[in-house]
Amino acid sequence: MKHIPVRILAFTASVLFLCSFFPGDKSELKDETLMKVLFENLNQSHFLAVSIDDNFSEKVFDLYLKRMDVNKRFLIKDDVDKLKKYRTHIDDEINKGSLEFFDLSLDLISNRIKDGEVICKDLLSKPFDLKSNESVETDPDKKEFPKDTKGLREEWRKMLKYELIARIDEQLSIQEKAEREKDTTVKTKGFVDIEKDSREKIAKKYEDWFKRISKEDRDDKLSVYLNCMTNVYDPHTDFFPPKDKENFDITMSGQLEGIGATLQEKDSYIKVASIVPGSPSWKQGQLKEGDMILKVAQGGSEPVDLVDMRLDEAVKLIRGKKGTEVRLTVKKPDNSIIVVPIMRDVVILEETFAKSTILEIPGSTNRIGYLYLPSFYADFNNPNGRRCAKDVKTEIDKLKKAGISGLIFDLRNDGGGSLQDAVEIAGLFIEKGPVVQVKSRSGVPYVFDDRDDEIEYDGPLMVMVNSFSASASEIFAAAMQDYGRGVIVGTPSTYGKGTVQRFVDLDKSLTRDESSFKPIGSLKVTIQKFYRINGGSTQLKGVTPDVIFPDAFAYVERGEKEADYPMQWTKIDPVPYSLWKETYPIENIKTQVGERVKKDSSFMLISENANRLKELKENSIVSLNLDKYREQQKKWKADSKRFEKVGKDTMNIQVINLKEDLVRINSDSASMVRNKSWTGNLKKDVYLYHTALAMDKNMALTKR
Repeated sequence: MKHIPVRILAFTASVLFLCSFFPGDKSELKDETLMKVLFENLNQSHFLAVSIDDNFSEKVFDLYLKRMDVNKRFLIKDDVDKLKKYRTHIDDEINKGSLEFFDLSLDLISNRIKDGEVICKDLLSKPFDLKSNESVETDPDKKEFPKDTKGLREEWRKMLKYELIARIDEQLSIQEKAEREKDTTVKTKGFVDIEKDSREKIAKKYEDWFKRISKEDRDDKLSVYLNCMTNVYDPHTDFFPPKDKENFDITMSGQLEGIGATLQEKDSYIKVASIVPGSPSWKQGQLKEGDMILKVAQGGSEPVDLVDMRLDEAVKLIRGKKGTEVRLTVKKPDNSIIVVPIMRDVVILEETFAKSTILEIPGSTNRIGYLYLPSFYADFNNPNGRRCAKDVKTEIDKLKKAGISGLIFDLRNDGGGSLQDAVEIAGLFIEKGPVVQVKSRSGVPYVFDDRDDEIEYDGPLMVMVNSFSASASEIFAAAMQDYGRGVIVGTPSTYGKGTVQRFVDLDKSLTRDESSFKPIGSLKVTIQKFYRINGGSTQLKGVTPDVIFPDAFAYVERGEKEADYPMQWTKIDPVPYSLWKETYPIENIKTQVGERVKKDSSFMLISENANRLKELKENSIVSLNLDKYREQQKKWKADSKRFEKVGKDTMNIQVINLKEDLVRINSDSASMVRNKSWTGNLKKDVYLYHTALAMDKNMALTKR
C-alpha cells in the first residue's frame, strides 16, 4: 500500500495540476501562440540545449499518459493504442503549433470520465460481495490499463469495494472499542446499516469528485499537457498560468492582499476552514470557521452566487486589493444568513517566517539558541518587502542578547527559495569569502561571495537538515560544511536540488497583434546549476550530514532522484576559501551521538518503522475479503501501536520564549495557542533533543 508521501509540493510534479484562468478568447490561435512563446523562451533560457525530436516526444507522451490517468481507472488499452500513434509525433506538432494529440486525449479521457461516473454510481447502488476471496493491487505503477470496458468496470468494482471494506472496518473498529471501554456516546449500528451508510458516503464522495472534475476546463488540462513538456527539460521548469503565479508569489513573500480566511469546497458550497489571526476577517469578527459563503459582492455592486462555483474562481472574487471592500453573504451553522462586510488589507502569514527560542538541558548552564527557518522567503515584487536574511539577522541578535552559548539552525523541511538570501545568511556566520558557485549554459562559473568582513554570530553552530531540505537550504548547509563553520546533523541526505530557476513573464514575448491574449502566464525555467565552493554539486546527491540520525523513510526513494527526468550530477573546479578558525570534534560528536542513539527507545522504533514502511510499500496487494482484510488490518494496527509513541513523549529539555516575543505572543489567544503547540512539539522532537545534547556536551570544545 502506498501511504508514504515521496514528493515536496514546492519542487515536484504536483504543480502541474494547479488551475489556469485565461479570460476572454479561448481560440486555437491563443493556444498555438502560448506554445510558440513557451518554446521560444525554453530554447533561449534553459540551462540544457534540449532537442525537440522523437526522443523528446516519447518522453512527453509517457509523462502525459501517466499523469492524465495516474490510477489507471479511466482509459482502456484501445484508448492508449490510439494515443500511442502520436508517441513520436508530438515534436512535429510543436513545430507546427498543432494540438491534435492533446485534443484527442481530451475527447478520450472526457468520455471515459463520463463512463466512470455511470459505473461508479451503478456499482455503489447495491451491496458488494464481501466474502469472496479476491484481492486488489493498490499500486498503480504495478497495474496495466484495462483491456476493455468490461475490465474497466472490474477495476472500478475492486477499487470501490476496497474503499468500502476500509470504511466498514473503520466503523466496526470504533464500535468494538466503544464496547470494550463501555463508551455509551457511540451509537451502535447493525452490520447492514454500517454497510449501507458506508456505501452512501463513498457514493457522495465520488459524486462531489466527479462534479469537481466536470468544472475543469480546457485551459486546466492544457496546463497539465504543457507542463509535461517543460518537465522533460527538468522537474523544476514549469508553466504557471496567471493565477498560479500569483499563488507562488504569496508563498514566497508570506503575505497577500485579501480577507485572511482559508477556504475549502464542501458539498457545492465554499466553506470557511480557518481565519488567519490578525487578518481583516479576524478583526471584523463576524466571519467564523464553519461558515458557508453563498455570495460575494465588490462593495455595493450586485452579489455573485458562489454555489457550485470552483474554489479557485471563488477565491479570485474574494481576494482583492488593500483598501477595497468585499461583502460576503454567509450562511451560519444555525442556518441564519447575514452579510459580512470586510475591508481587504495585507494579510501576513506569520507561520511562514523565521522564529527562535531558547533551549536548556536540565543540569547544564548552557543556553542554546534555536532558530527555525521554514523557507528562504523573499518578496520579489517589493524591494522593501520582508526577506528571510533580514529576519534571521534579527532573530540572531535577539538570541545573542539572551546570552546563548551555541546555536541550532533548523532547516528541516525547508524547500529553499531565494538564492541571494541564502548567500546573505551564510555571510552572517563567516568572514568574507565565496558561498556558492553558479554556472549557466555557457561561460565560466560565477561565484556568489559574502563581501562583508563582519560576522553576526561566531559561536558554536549546528545545522539540522533532512531529506526535504532543498535548494537554498542545501547551499547554506554545504557552505557551512565546506568552511568547517558548523556541524551538519540530520537524516542521511538532503533533497538534492542543485539548480536555479527564474520566472519569465510570457506576456512580454507577445507581439502587438497577440496582445489581446494577455495574460497567458509565466514560465519558471532552470537557467543555472549551483556548485559548492569545493566544486561538487548538490544535484541528485544532496548534502550528507556530518552526524547522521536514523530515518523512518530510509528505504523509500525520495528527493530529486525520484523525480522524472532530473538533471545529472556534475563537478567543476573548486574556488579558494579559508577554513573556519576553530575545528569541531566531529568524530567525537559522531561517536557520542551514536552511543546515545543506540540506547534511545524512540530511535530504535524509528529504525524498526523504516523496515515496516518498506514492507508496506512492497506488499501493495490487499485482500477484498472483509474478514481477511480485518485480520490483516488488526495485525498492522497492532504493529503500528508500537510506533505511535514516537514524537509523543516529552524530552528532558526546556523551551523558553524570548522576552521580546512574549509581548506579541500574549497579544491574542490565537498566538498563544499556536506558540503553545510549537514549543510543545519542540519538547517532543527527539532529533532536536539529541542535537541539543550534542551541542551541550561539546560546547567547551567548540568555544573560541
